[in-house]
Amino acid sequence: METRLPCGITLKLVEGEQDVYIDMALTMLERIIACGQEGRPCAMIVPVGPTGQYPILAELVNRLRVDLHHVTFFNMDEYLTNPQTVIPPDHPMSFHHRMETEFYSRVDPQLVMPPSQRLFPVPGREREYDDALAALGGAELCLGGLGINGHIAFNEPPEPGESVSPEAFAQLGTRVLPISRETRTVNAIGYQRGDIRGMPEYCITIGMKPILAARRIYIALNREWQHGIARHVLRDEPTAAIPASLLQTHGDVRFCAPRSIGEEL
Repeated sequence: METRLPCGITLKLVEGEQDVYIDMALTMLERIIACGQEGRPCAMIVPVGPTGQYPILAELVNRLRVDLHHVTFFNMDEYLTNPQTVIPPDHPMSFHHRMETEFYSRVDPQLVMPPSQRLFPVPGREREYDDALAALGGAELCLGGLGINGHIAFNEPPEPGESVSPEAFAQLGTRVLPISRETRTVNAIGYQRGDIRGMPEYCITIGMKPILAARRIYIALNREWQHGIARHVLRDEPTAAIPASLLQTHGDVRFCAPRSIGEEL
């Protein structure tokens, strides 16, 4: 069931968590095939969190023999060990590692895009990353999750006492920043068995500007606690204090959620 909400965002309700991943994978596949038929590149901004869609997409690509050589994945973000250094790829929290194990290694080598089209932001090369996406005409599709404080990618809200207008926040590009304690806490629960001391304190993230420039945006809700922040994202006025609320200004945004999360939104 799909509903167009007063904020202009479409909410799609499905039965369960796995159905969100299936819908997400099908949405990606549809855009990949459409761009291929039209003979144009397909750039996608993609997340690690959630990742349940990637094995499904890999299986569909292999079964249907969908060539991905016109596709470029721009991963939203990555953890850093310090403001200059990307987390090692063998670290259990590495997004590079998750993409390799959840998707790239599962796709037939004849079909998968080359490593040069599997991009991550890198400290010191932020402008290069943004320019590479712009050179492809921007993102055909941006996919992501929703953070506990309303962040999308790792676009954390401004620090308390820091005043940033929605318009200024929407113009932010790729950058390095510290991760808020609430984000580190909820991610430690989800991925580190509660070990907040073992969580990275820094990240590099794509900015709101290239996200909002994407032709279509798809946000997957797959955790019960996301209901609370989603209410504010979808009901409050756009504000930098809730970064994902800026999606209301886009025009083609879909949220997909299980009924247990999405009902009453």
